[in-house]
Amino acid sequence: MSEINWRKSSYSGAGDGNSCIELASIGTTVALRESDDPRTVLTTSPARLGALLQSIKAGALDHLAAVPET
Repeated sequence: MSEINWRKSSYSGAGDGNSCIELASIGTTVALRESDDPRTVLTTSPARLGALLQSIKAGALDHLAAVPET
């Protein structure tokens, strides 16, 4: 297997102190990992990742990040 080319957002900045999500294309699969825990890798299809990103942009998942009122 060839080396995996992980990419992160240019908004993340440089250096080890900038945690971010990194993406890599492996054949027909998209791999995702968090930069501060690179051994844990999730995989998905481009279509499913696209659907997730569309949902995030549309605000359909905002309720998952809401802080409950006390």
